[in-house]
Formats: sequence, C-alpha cells, structure tokens
Amino acid sequence: MTYTPPKVWTWDQENGGQFASINRPIAGATHDKHLQVGKHPLQLYSLATPNGVKVTVLLEELLALGVKDAEYDAWLINIGEGDQFGSGFVDANPNSKIPALMDHSVTPPQRVFESGAILLYLAEKFGHFVPTDLAARTECLSWLFWQMGSAPYLGGGFGHFYAYAPESFEYPINRFAMETKRQLDVLDRQLADHPFIAGANYTIADMAIWAWYGQLVLGRQYGAAEFLDVASYKNVVAWAEKIDARPAVQRGRMVNKGVGDPAMQLRERHDAGDFDTQTQDKIGDTPS
Repeated sequence: MTYTPPKVWTWDQENGGQFASINRPIAGATHDKHLQVGKHPLQLYSLATPNGVKVTVLLEELLALGVKDAEYDAWLINIGEGDQFGSGFVDANPNSKIPALMDHSVTPPQRVFESGAILLYLAEKFGHFVPTDLAARTECLSWLFWQMGSAPYLGGGFGHFYAYAPESFEYPINRFAMETKRQLDVLDRQLADHPFIAGANYTIADMAIWAWYGQLVLGRQYGAAEFLDVASYKNVVAWAEKIDARPAVQRGRMVNKGVGDPAMQLRERHDAGDFDTQTQDKIGDTPS
C-alpha cells in the first residue's frame, strides 16, 4: 500500500517496532535520577552496543599499554528501560544516547558525548592511538568521521528495517542493504593495500569501524551475514578477525554487556579484577 504523508506529521507512539517505547520526537529528561560515580576519574555510562564497545575497547587498549590513568568505572545504561532519559544522564549527554563520559580529573568535570568525540578525547588525552604527524592524523580522522557518518545507514537504516521494524518492507531493506554493501566495499578496497584502516598503524579509526563493520562480518550484527554475503569482503574479514583476537578488544566487548553468553558479560566494570580468572584465561596475553 502506498503511503501518503499527512500535511503535518504527528507522533504515533505505537508505530515504532521493537524500540517504540524509547523513541520520541522530543528531548530532555523524563525522570530524576543521578548518575553513580565510582572511584576513578573516568566515569563511563554506556551499553555494549557498537557505539559503546568503541569506547571500552579504547580504554582497555590504553590500560594494556600501561596507561594507569585510563582506569575507569563503567556503569550500565539500560536503554530498553529508559535509563538514558534520567536527569543525570541527560546532563552528561543532552542527546540521550550512549555512551557518555565524565572526566573528573579536571575541574569542573568534563562531559564528553558522541562516541567518536570520546575516542578522540581519550586518544589525545593519553597520547595513544591517534597519530601526531599531520598527514597520518588527517587520514585517521577522515576514517573516524567516515564511520560516524556511515553507521546510521547500517544501524538505523539496514539494521532497523531488516531486524527490528514491525513489518518487513522490500524497498527500505533493499535500499539500505545496497548502501551497507557499498560501505563494505569501500573498506575492502582500503584494506587491500593497508594492514589497518588508516594505514600502517592500529588507531581509533579501527576501533570505531570494527565495532560496527567488523562485528557485522563476524556474524554478530542483525543475523544478516549471509544475506549481505559478508564473506565476499575478504580483506574486511581478515582485518576484523585480527582485531577480534586482541585481548583488550575481547575485554572491551564484555563491558556493560548484559545479554548473550554469561561468560562474556560484565554488566559493570570498576577494576581490572572484575574480569574473572576464567575469562582472563580465555582472553590470553596481549599480542605483540
């Protein structure tokens, strides 16, 4: 049936599919709730979605390098229950999306929101995973912003209509599947000539892109690996597997995760010791 848009759009609260209860056309808090604050200067409020995983991977990579000041507390924000609309979270991120970071090492505490901004803030603060050479830095940031601009087509576009919409519609699925495959081809061509996304070195661009596209080709996103023929993007798959093998990446995937394999869940993280011995044995040592 052809849809004719009304002259003035109005909000149908029941027409949102799986996420109808948390999507709304207005901003701001819905209830008063203060954010918890742990013992470390860095306080992360997040969930183990791709955007959340980007940040926990970076923090775990920094800690693996011995950057002690990157220790952090990670508090789970349950977006299905509307935690992102609590007053404290809205103060940290007026856009009410995870992740949000509060840095209490400065006065007044610095809020940082949007996952790409958090990656850049932490990489610059600690001097790792973002190049200092102008040309290399520019390439890294180009790919970081590519991811930030491209992911909505994958998540909010393809992922929504393929996996979460209340009904399956051919046009949006085909439209966003085409765009997702185009993006995978962009990455595959880049990785044909470079070991990492921005060149010779592992950077925040890899972390940002891996969280979305790496996990997609590894079969962790939307149950769509076969539909999108992800195996045909051989360079992306090889790169994704290489990053997936990093112990810090495996730890980062666990943080603020409350679904799936219980052995890979860490709902809150307040210390490196929160990763139990069994999980550490599974993760292994940091690769050279």
